Amino acid sequence: MRRSRILMGAAAPLLLGATLLAGGASSAQAAPTSCNLGNGIKHVVYIQFDNVHLRRDNPNVPSDLELMPNLLNFLTDNGTVSGNHHTPLISHTATDYITAISGLYPDRMGIPVANSFGFFKPDGSVGFTSSFGYWTDTGADGKPQMIGPDGKIAPAPWVAYTRAGCNVGSIGIANIEFENITTDITTVFGPNSPEAAEAKANPGQAAADFEGVIIHCAKGDPLCAGANGGLADLLPDEPGGYNGFNALYGNKFVAPQISPGGPMTDLDGNVITDGKGHVGFPGFDELATQSLAYGAAMLEHGVPVVLLGIADLHDRNPGGDAFGPGEAGYVAQARAYDVAFGKFFDRLRADGITAENTLFIVTSDENDHFVGGPPSPANCDGITTPCTYAKKGEIDAVINRLLLTERGNSTPFSVHSDDAPTFYIVGNPGQTAAVTRQLEQDVGKLTAVNPITGNTDQLTARLADIAEQNLLHMVTASPARTMNFVLFGNENYFFFTQKLTQCVNPNLTDCVFEDPGFAWNHGDFQQDIVRSWFGMVGPGVKRLGRDDVVFSDHTDLRPTILSLLGLTDDFLHDGRVLVEDLEPEALPHSLRAHHDAFVDLAQTYKQLNAPVGSVGLDSLVFATRAIESDDATYGEYLTIIGHITAARNQLAGEIKIVLDDAAFNGKPLDQVQALILIARAKLIIAEVAALAK
Repeated sequence: MRRSRILMGAAAPLLLGATLLAGGASSAQAAPTSCNLGNGIKHVVYIQFDNVHLRRDNPNVPSDLELMPNLLNFLTDNGTVSGNHHTPLISHTATDYITAISGLYPDRMGIPVANSFGFFKPDGSVGFTSSFGYWTDTGADGKPQMIGPDGKIAPAPWVAYTRAGCNVGSIGIANIEFENITTDITTVFGPNSPEAAEAKANPGQAAADFEGVIIHCAKGDPLCAGANGGLADLLPDEPGGYNGFNALYGNKFVAPQISPGGPMTDLDGNVITDGKGHVGFPGFDELATQSLAYGAAMLEHGVPVVLLGIADLHDRNPGGDAFGPGEAGYVAQARAYDVAFGKFFDRLRADGITAENTLFIVTSDENDHFVGGPPSPANCDGITTPCTYAKKGEIDAVINRLLLTERGNSTPFSVHSDDAPTFYIVGNPGQTAAVTRQLEQDVGKLTAVNPITGNTDQLTARLADIAEQNLLHMVTASPARTMNFVLFGNENYFFFTQKLTQCVNPNLTDCVFEDPGFAWNHGDFQQDIVRSWFGMVGPGVKRLGRDDVVFSDHTDLRPTILSLLGLTDDFLHDGRVLVEDLEPEALPHSLRAHHDAFVDLAQTYKQLNAPVGSVGLDSLVFATRAIESDDATYGEYLTIIGHITAARNQLAGEIKIVLDDAAFNGKPLDQVQALILIARAKLIIAEVAALAK
């Protein structure tokens, strides 16, 4: 589930239905707008799932996408699907959503830890706050929630579209719409507004009215006029200024414009509610039939660019335990999603919105790792034979109690609870302080008896101190948010703290136990978590079907989309245009010129700069070994990693300018310069690989 956990062989043939007739509210052709896009593209449909998998979690059970053939076949038949796509670190919902829509790593947009993050108060104590907050909010640390390297609000991702005359609608995509009914409402409407009064008097209805849904309008577009409830779309720090733009904030103001005949209905014709009687936004575990209905209605009513968030289908069944791969409820939810996509594509086709005139981008925030024993029967496929699991559920570990019991360490600290917990030591000591070094080393020695296998597990897989976090793009312009260190844990475990006492049961079962309510871990660095997927369909996109050759990560989606659309941002991207997936005629001349040199430089750049590229993952090995060693070795490591990070940052900055100039400024690559940059990058890549070994 997206937001509910914010804590201090051959498969059987698929028997799913083919594309179905459109349901719910249908419409006429999509309303014309002043939107000006390139390559004959009239609409953009961006969909981001929460933890929906292209890969199989059980080799006998079809993957999440295989269970949704209406979506998977649309993507593979009409475009390109890559299973070699990656997240930043930590690999978690808010961070991953924002990285993908902004094209920026966490150090440049402010949210390296999700779905909540800690911060140090002036007295050294630790506070926690949600990573979800509207783009212009002030964070709990007194800095902008979305803080850029200059300490100002990071550039907003909808601006490139609205400046081009395109209205942008969103449901459930992190931080570009309201995430709460407290600071978000007071930031935009004001503390004495009727909206703020509603939030206090009727919070349930206020959440349905204002959270999760928004339309950002082009300048002067009547859709967001004051008569429709439009209010100024204020971005005070936006490069180049951003004045005269309005937005419709929340279902209360959006629904009358996109569903003028009555309340919003899902694709099955049901009025959309939060499940508690409040009509409006259904909440941040939005189902496919709900989110896709909003998207279709927006496209039909003058909003040519839509960004849609959709909840996963396996994390937890309503009111019960988590699903395992191939369980009956898991497959049933996948069938419902498949039906929704069939209706969605049929409805869009009836509106004249097709792969011939629309850019579709579909991805998942991250993958996650199933924690459980073997299925029964062993050959179950989930289709003809449902799977069941005797053992299922993440292994919860109370880490402060384990440290006291196994290592005698009672240092006061807090963690962002996760498979990859981030440590905030009370008082915020430096990374060479004795208390920090001792806690890191004791964490590295923790073990636990696995309640599923009975084996003794090492709980620490990797450690990242501040120096390593800096290399991994996890240190923001707010020093208060910088954690003392990160434990990248055994992917079967979920770590948190409780009131400090000794563990007393045999095998420490009062401190290490299975939780059947949650069985899918993410946040960590392992490949089955950080390796995700994307699909892309539309004018200018090659029809490669499934193609896993090219390494990419979430930052690459933004520049690829903008290049196809002929739009530009007023900031430098951390990602690069995926020219390998695009038709040559869809690229500007500056990208077609010296195409092979661009590809070689871009692919080398990703291994140099991506958090889970070669340098990122190898440096984690080097950092872990140094952190767990003696102080002299650790001191040498700090010198080396500091030099490497500085050299990497300098070179990555140079390469970004070259790649961005070719993509957006009409400057073809200088082939000699590209060869020199590649050679310099490969030296750093090789150096860090050697350090890891």
